[in-house]
Amino acid sequence: MTKYLIIAYFIINLWAIYSVIMYGSRATKSLSWVFTIMVFPFGGALLYYLFGVNRRKFKFFRLERSQKENLYNVENEKGFSDTFETDFPSEKSKKLSKLILNTTYLYASEGNNIEILNTGKETFGAIFKAIENAKKFIHVQYYIFEKGELQDEFYELFKAKIKKGVEIRMLYDSFGSFSFSGKLKKRFRSIGVKAYPVMPIRFGNLLFTLNYRNHRKIIIVDGDIGFTGGFNVSDKYIKPISSLGVWKDLHIKLEGPVVNSLHRVFIKDYHFSSKKKLLLDAKYLPQPKKAGNLPVQIVTSGPDSNQPAIMQQYIAMISLAERTIFIANPYFIPGSAVLQALVIAAQSGIEVNLLVPRKGDSVLATYSMFSNFEEFLSVGIHVFVRDCFSHSKVIIIDNEIASVGSGNFDHRSFEHNFETNAVIYDETITKRILEEFNKECADADKLSYETFKNRSKVQKFIEGLAKFFSPLL
Repeated sequence: MTKYLIIAYFIINLWAIYSVIMYGSRATKSLSWVFTIMVFPFGGALLYYLFGVNRRKFKFFRLERSQKENLYNVENEKGFSDTFETDFPSEKSKKLSKLILNTTYLYASEGNNIEILNTGKETFGAIFKAIENAKKFIHVQYYIFEKGELQDEFYELFKAKIKKGVEIRMLYDSFGSFSFSGKLKKRFRSIGVKAYPVMPIRFGNLLFTLNYRNHRKIIIVDGDIGFTGGFNVSDKYIKPISSLGVWKDLHIKLEGPVVNSLHRVFIKDYHFSSKKKLLLDAKYLPQPKKAGNLPVQIVTSGPDSNQPAIMQQYIAMISLAERTIFIANPYFIPGSAVLQALVIAAQSGIEVNLLVPRKGDSVLATYSMFSNFEEFLSVGIHVFVRDCFSHSKVIIIDNEIASVGSGNFDHRSFEHNFETNAVIYDETITKRILEEFNKECADADKLSYETFKNRSKVQKFIEGLAKFFSPLL
């Protein structure tokens, strides 16, 4: 029996290592997986099959990519070409917009209005008001749709709107919304909500879907109003139900032509998850109407993308900055390319400020994040650490371009998750977001290089160990 186990062990490990070498996306990540496979008999290979296999090579993702390209291609946008003649405030904005267009097929558009939402009360108050005023349809997509007061409020509003003939479609991530199953799911479906999981976790497709999550947060009302950002549907945003207290975050309400682009992201995901026809007629994608004068562009990426668009967006913004870079993110584990871009920026005389929480909902992610700070501090990057947990995902450059959305600065958001950001090319709105950033920095502790470098060896070892495994997060 032992003989057969040893043979099976070598065959499984050799196959796993061969797969890592042939299909690994990055050398550092591949080395971490090889180490894991060798150190943990059978378990290491199993973890790799579940979380490490590069499934962009599989037909599953090739099919989804073709659907995405057909939905996003320039031909489908021609009917709205008059809304895309954007007068950018600077050459850097024009360059960034061109990059995003080439990687996502989504144009920047003028004529938009934005409302910044900083708290759970503000965010869900604005969302519920928009739902109450819906006339035709409500489309909802969340990573976490959790049992509690907020979910109950959605249910009551949906029930009332469906009675008035409003169509409601809903997408939720199977992993993030794991509790939204059984009676809870039936409760919503029983009133007429067309609710579907994105890549459901089932035995037959477990290896193909478990590591790929839909992390987007999108609401579209009548094709006129859109919401996106970092908030999930969870009571932790409105009351202290965890050790991290009330979570802070940033969300935005959008009106204008950009809602069309954001809606296309939902439509593609809904088609993929429900197998229903694409919702591309005028009812769901009405002719864009001007609602303001702000240029905004949606960025979307996922494991089905040809390029890691969110990562490229962040690197481009860092590289294009001339004076200042401000980043707020709870999972700042970006990999060598982004890290070096920030170091180069700081050493070039650009002011770089990073705002992170002291504690997070993942111990491994927090230690891994702190492992980079000594190098950052040594080159003049300012690191601010907050005691309360902020879930915001923001980057601001030169007080004139801001990005708000769901994309974290980590390997998961760059490679494994389906994410959505909104890039705002406007100095006035950017400065409003920056005001909130500076308020949070004022309440935070600014790390000192001399103090931080003298932290205990135990702390440094734990950080180093976490950093080694960070490519596997």
